[in-house]
Amino acid sequence: MIYFDNAATTRTAPEVAEKMTEMLCENYGNPATVSALGLKAAKEIRAAQETLAKGIHAKADEIYFTSGGTEGDNWAIRGTAMGYQRMGKHLITTAVEHPAVKNPMKALEEEGFEVTYLAVDRKGYISLDELAAAIRPDTILVSTIFINNETGTIQDVAAIGALVKEKNPNTIYHVDAVQAFGKYLIDVQKMKIDLLTMSGHKIHAPKGTGMFFMRDGLKVRPLILGGGQQRGQRAGTENGAGAVAVALAAQMAWENMEEHTAEIYAVKKTLAEGILAMPETQINGDDLDKASPYVLNATFRGLRSEVLLHALESKGVVVSAGSACDSRKKIGSPVLTAMGLPFSEIEGAVRFSFSRYNTVEEAKECLAALQEVVPFLRKYNR
Repeated sequence: MIYFDNAATTRTAPEVAEKMTEMLCENYGNPATVSALGLKAAKEIRAAQETLAKGIHAKADEIYFTSGGTEGDNWAIRGTAMGYQRMGKHLITTAVEHPAVKNPMKALEEEGFEVTYLAVDRKGYISLDELAAAIRPDTILVSTIFINNETGTIQDVAAIGALVKEKNPNTIYHVDAVQAFGKYLIDVQKMKIDLLTMSGHKIHAPKGTGMFFMRDGLKVRPLILGGGQQRGQRAGTENGAGAVAVALAAQMAWENMEEHTAEIYAVKKTLAEGILAMPETQINGDDLDKASPYVLNATFRGLRSEVLLHALESKGVVVSAGSACDSRKKIGSPVLTAMGLPFSEIEGAVRFSFSRYNTVEEAKECLAALQEVVPFLRKYNR
């Protein structure tokens, strides 16, 4: 099987699974207790915080463990709205956000908050001028995705962060880094990021694990109340195995990142050039060398994406029709729609997404499958 759907989820790295098993079966104490086993687990969790903090230039006490990106995004958005509503009820996001950001924003609108949705251009970028014009004295939060999960477009987070703080130093800046964490250098200090979310299962840790960075001194409300774990910010017995898994997966991702990026880009380039050599195809998003090497969105005009992906799966190639959270809905991609693509180009859009376990040889095998199934499907689709 060739697995090109890594933006949806990744395989757990063997080293991560082994470490997690050790935590589950040997170092399983409750970290909130004062027993020797509990203290040992707490020590592992603290080490995981320190590892993650160092990787993004934060402090260990600014790192919280969550169940993943969706929880982190909800915490960032709803927590900020509840904690800062006396200062204002205006929030800003973009038209190409993941549902984990978009839907909490919609829910807040129903509760009396005002949300500005920034448009994007054909490549998926927001306009910094439009962002500057949208920020007001009562703007309490700006939330933008770092790397788009469908197209791989990389927003200029550093420029956005600087602009937000220039226009209104009190505005909190949240970044959904689910597709960027472990794949792109992140410095929360230089990028002026106040809140950042990631998901473990996108970087070869298990599902149900994640990290939330929250800058010290913020009054973001917790979503989960209870026993006061994680410094009173997220109640519930801490998932020590999950915390350690995320930290180890991140450490492995950061090691040899430059080498991994070059290898993955070669996979993407091979596949993209082969697709463009086929008739009636196009690449969606920015140029190959400017977008994330981990994501490739291509349109096969005249075909329906779900038909193509099932045909590829019959050949042992796994891809997706867009965001895993939207792929079962019978609608065109909201991201590609926001980018201005007509439905004729959206209908046949397929996402290929890669990891460090993929190879150029796999890209060539995928191309061979495409060269077989695409003409066949077009023949019977007309």
